[in-house]
Amino acid sequence: MSETPSLFDVDDDSRPLADRLRPRTLQDVVGQDHVLGADAPVGRMVGAQRLVSMVLWGPPGCGKTTIARLLAEQTDLAFEPLSATFAGVADLRKVFQSAQRRREVGQGTLLFVDEIHRFNRAQQDSFLPYVEDGTVILVGATTENPSFELNGALLSRTQVFVLKRLDEVALSTLITRAEALIGHPLPLTEDARQALIAMADGDGRYLLNMIEQVHALPALLDPAALAAAVQKRAPLYDKAQEGHYNLISALHKSMRGSDPDAALYWLARMLEGGEDPLFIARRITRFATEDIGMADPNAVQQALAAWDVYERLGSPEGELAIAQAVIYLATAPKSIGVYRGFNKARAAAKRTGSLMPPAHILNAPTRLMKDLGYGDGYQYDPDTETGFSGANYFPDGMPRQTFYEPTTGGYERAITERLRHWAQLRQGDAPLKSDAD
Repeated sequence: MSETPSLFDVDDDSRPLADRLRPRTLQDVVGQDHVLGADAPVGRMVGAQRLVSMVLWGPPGCGKTTIARLLAEQTDLAFEPLSATFAGVADLRKVFQSAQRRREVGQGTLLFVDEIHRFNRAQQDSFLPYVEDGTVILVGATTENPSFELNGALLSRTQVFVLKRLDEVALSTLITRAEALIGHPLPLTEDARQALIAMADGDGRYLLNMIEQVHALPALLDPAALAAAVQKRAPLYDKAQEGHYNLISALHKSMRGSDPDAALYWLARMLEGGEDPLFIARRITRFATEDIGMADPNAVQQALAAWDVYERLGSPEGELAIAQAVIYLATAPKSIGVYRGFNKARAAAKRTGSLMPPAHILNAPTRLMKDLGYGDGYQYDPDTETGFSGANYFPDGMPRQTFYEPTTGGYERAITERLRHWAQLRQGDAPLKSDAD
């Protein structure tokens, strides 16, 4: 890939650096070879001069708008850009009318819709006939998961291509190109150069904006001076969208996988992104009951304690209690025995309907109830020789079933032995005295 200024538009100091360095061909776009390369899906379409409607899904600053513009240029299509943030039905109607007129004279139209997920269902449906008959080639751009934000009819008529956040190699390439264009190296130490890449957080446009802030500074900047010279970007995190669910899933699975370090990282990512700590407290409490359960009955108490501490102290002090609970849960033994057992019991309850409890375990506060056999033959387990009567507590006519199956890990190991002993007593195969209790 060439790194000389000749790749780009004629230089004009009045234009933003990001615009001055905008790629002239798809080959100049960095970090997206998996989609744009000669043997990649979009690259093959361009080579064949036959585009299909598509959705470009990726984070900010990865090149979605530039790619759409270059697709139009390299396939000789008229480029019609719209932003779903500002456009309405009237704007769409004008675009479709213009595209129909072009089509009559043999000119195709590429309609680029930025933030396409912001269009409502009716607006999305308005694209369908024009996409189907080829009046427009639709290229939508979105930072949100199309599976959730675009309706099925539109998705079925488009191909979704996932664009990646720019990696260190791609961002380094942009820095080199910027230095070539401005005519001198950036006034950064090597550590500051790496810090600049980290601060960009995969966003090429933001990287170039930062370069614009520092390239004319007279003194050489170390990482601390760089941080003082440019405004740090807030982490990319939308509490109401996919990033929110991705990160809480990562936290859950790290705890489930007994990796406290990864769990702490995802916790920190969520808090740095502005997540409500009480949301995290609720979710780790659920984790304690669902993924640990009886393997460590103290786990839920740790989660509840962290929740309580945070409500008393607030941020940032209370966040440490949540971090402590996350470490406890990540390092605790895991079991979904309670979760599975309860689900099996609920399924059985739905199947069996309104079966009555056996009469011997019913209280008999009245003479009539005693005459009907309520409480007749009930054995008070603590008074038996083994502390276990072995009586049947399932409804009459319903065979005994096993719902809860403890593991052999953590506290459930002792429970497993206890249940095994009681099963032997129930069958008459165990001695009367036992140390299992």
